[in-house]
Amino acid sequence: MTESLYIIMVGLPARGKSTLAGKLSESLKRDGISTRIFNNGDLRRRLSKENTSYPEFYDPKNDVGVALREKYAVMNLNHAITFIRRSRSRRRVAIIDATNVSVQRRRLLLSHLPEESVLFIECINNDEEILEANIRYKVDTPEFSYLSKKAAIASFKKRISYYEGIYRPLKNEKNYLKVDTFNYRVLKEKVNGSIPFVDRIRDFLVTPFIKNLYVIRHTETYFNRNDRIGGNSRLTPHGRTQADKLARHFSTKRIPLIVTSDLTRTKQTSEAIKRAQHDCKVIALPEFNEINSGICEGMSYREIREKMPDVAAARKRNKYYYRYPEGEGYVSMEERIERGIKKVLYMSKYSDNIMIVGHRAVNRMILSYFVYKRKEDVPYIYIPQDKYYHIKIGQNRKVFDIKKFA
Repeated sequence: MTESLYIIMVGLPARGKSTLAGKLSESLKRDGISTRIFNNGDLRRRLSKENTSYPEFYDPKNDVGVALREKYAVMNLNHAITFIRRSRSRRRVAIIDATNVSVQRRRLLLSHLPEESVLFIECINNDEEILEANIRYKVDTPEFSYLSKKAAIASFKKRISYYEGIYRPLKNEKNYLKVDTFNYRVLKEKVNGSIPFVDRIRDFLVTPFIKNLYVIRHTETYFNRNDRIGGNSRLTPHGRTQADKLARHFSTKRIPLIVTSDLTRTKQTSEAIKRAQHDCKVIALPEFNEINSGICEGMSYREIREKMPDVAAARKRNKYYYRYPEGEGYVSMEERIERGIKKVLYMSKYSDNIMIVGHRAVNRMILSYFVYKRKEDVPYIYIPQDKYYHIKIGQNRKVFDIKKFA
C-alpha cells in the first residue's frame, strides 16, 4: 500500500514557512518517509532572467509579474507531482513551499491534485517585533545586495503589503492546520481521517526542533579577572586568545547564524568566530543581556558581602527568586530569555547550526529551557569559559553535551 501526501504551505512572507517546511522535511525523513521540498521562490530566482526582487513585481495589478509567478508555481507543482509519481518509496511527501495566500492560487493547485491527498499548513505570526527581526535577517541575502539595508527592508515590507491585499486565510479547504509558528501552537485544524502521517505532522508542529545549538559563554573579560559582576567590560588578551581558539574549533563547521547580547564581551567573542566563517550573520538580541544586578553592578562578590551583607545573605537564601535592588533576578529573566530563544528558533533554518554567545546567568536560563532543572538548581548550572554546550532536540530524543575547546 502506498501513502502519498502533498503539503501546501500558506502564509505571508516572513511568517516562518520555509523554516517550518525544512524542519518538517527532516522529521519525516527520519521516519523513513521520502520527502522533498519544492520552493517557488528558489525556482524563480534560479530560472528567471528578470529582476524579481523589486516590490512591484508582486503587485497583483502587474500582469507580467502575475503571469511569471503563476508560470513558476505550475512548474514547481509539476516537479512535485513527478517526484510523487516516480518515487520508489511507498511513503512519500512533497512539500510545496510558497505563500499561496490567494484562493485563486490554492484552487489552481487543487485542480492538479487529488484533494484527499492534500494538507494545507497555514503559518501565522502577528508579533511585530519578531517579524521585524526576521525581515532584517531575510534581506541580508544576495537578492537584496544592490540595496542599502534600509532600502531592502522597505522593499521587502512593500512586497508583504501586496500579498496582504490578496491574502485570504484557509477556511473552505478540505484539510488544513493553522499554526502559530512563534509559539509552536496549532490554532485551528480541519482534517479528515484519510490524510496520511497527520498525527506525526501535528506532533512535530508543537515540538521545538533543533539540529545543532551551541551555547557558549563569552570569553574572559577584565571584570571576570577581578570577580566583578555586570557592567560592559571588554575581553582581556587571554579572552581574545580564547575567542580565537573558539574560532579555530568551529572553523570546520558552517555557522550561518550567531546570536549575541547587546554587550561588548559577547560581540567581541562572536567577531572572532565570524572571521573564520563564510557568510555568517551576527545578530544582537537584548533578550540575552546578562542579569541586571542593579545597585551591585560592577562590584565584586567580596565587596557585596562586606558592604551589603543583607543583600548577600538574602540572595544566598533564595538565589533563583532573589532580585537585586533596582535590578533583576533569575525569575524576572524567564520571560525575556524564552522570547529570545523563540526568536532564534524562528529565524533559523533546520539545516543550519545555531550559536548563542551569552553570559553565565543567561546561559543557565537557556539550558534550563531545554533540559529540565529545578528552579532552585538553575543558578548553579556549570557555565565555564573554556567549554560550551551542544544541544540537539527532536521529537524522539534530546542530546545534551558539554565540550572543551581550549
